[in-house]
Amino acid sequence: MSAENSAAGLGVDVRIEPYPGAREELRGLFELAEDSPTELDSYLHAGRVLVAQSGRDVLGHIQLVDTGRPGRVELKNMAVRAAVQGRGVGSRLVRAALDLAAAEEAHAMVVATAAADIGNLRFYQRQGFRFRSVERDAFGPASGYPPGLEIGGIALRDRVWLDRPVDPESASCTS
Repeated sequence: MSAENSAAGLGVDVRIEPYPGAREELRGLFELAEDSPTELDSYLHAGRVLVAQSGRDVLGHIQLVDTGRPGRVELKNMAVRAAVQGRGVGSRLVRAALDLAAAEEAHAMVVATAAADIGNLRFYQRQGFRFRSVERDAFGPASGYPPGLEIGGIALRDRVWLDRPVDPESASCTS
């Protein structure tokens, strides 16, 4: 799977393709989306990873893992380098992940993010995800998160689960 064209505002060709390399090479990118080294270690090597590349530069990634439920896949980790955020790279990564999930006959994709991360909540809703549930007190020392973490002045405590159909006709997406 390779989608290649110019991302809006980037002025460069961006390819979305499976990542064949060692996951440790992407660890810094994974860490942009995961504050717990313990949690990251538990899933870094799981599932499939797609990367957005321009030339040899990796601009972002998305990781999909199995959920143990037939037809359902989880978007486990996703990040786009700060220098290219807001330019459509993340939206293109999600679209490529949905296409991959559809090719694997999945019918639903789930994602979890911090309730305090209003930017992530906005992004995922713009990609067609809808709120499913809240997992209270998910972020804390017991799961490897340092005490006192905040996002934009909001304490990092609760995890929000969102989902969407994989079929693009079933959910509206905007970038």
